[in-house]
Amino acid sequence: MAMDSAPINLTHHFLIAMPGLEDEAFAKSVVYMCEHSDRGALGLVINKPSDINVKGLFDKVELPLRRDDLTDNPVFQGGPVQTERGFVLHESMMPGHESVYASTMSIPGGLEMTTSKDVLEALSTGAGPRKVFVSLGYSAWGEGQLESELLDNSWLTVPADLAVIFDTPVEQRYDKALMLLGLQSWMLSPVAGHA
Repeated sequence: MAMDSAPINLTHHFLIAMPGLEDEAFAKSVVYMCEHSDRGALGLVINKPSDINVKGLFDKVELPLRRDDLTDNPVFQGGPVQTERGFVLHESMMPGHESVYASTMSIPGGLEMTTSKDVLEALSTGAGPRKVFVSLGYSAWGEGQLESELLDNSWLTVPADLAVIFDTPVEQRYDKALMLLGLQSWMLSPVAGHA
């Protein structure tokens, strides 16, 4: 890949960790990419649950939770950056319009990532988005860092499938993401090759 080639944009893609990626935060992880530009990248690990569930998180922020469908859902370890801060990935409440929440990033593909407490307040009343993924922390790469990791064969990439995030059991997400590429984990070598 020539360095002067067109920049890649992995927004609304999955990064799938190669077996040789041994960094504890990212080993065997699937990262949903919320933003990728020439300035860097931001994403959420979607397959590393923390030891707290959504009900526990709401108890911690002193809000009731009137959404039985979310009570036992795990809160995920979205990445090693700002691990005390909450990030809510959810379907767009009003597609094609400005978000109803104060601090929200719209992601091409129909999702939004909200960091303001108003989304939690909406969920606490029983309202809010129907499909919700909650994490503490996020994953970030500086300018050129992700591209360098891709050249080192640390990650596979594939356009995101929302069913993997919202409808697939946690323990199956890595394999389901690989299946989007027609791969199974046994097919991957833990040793990076360079042509």
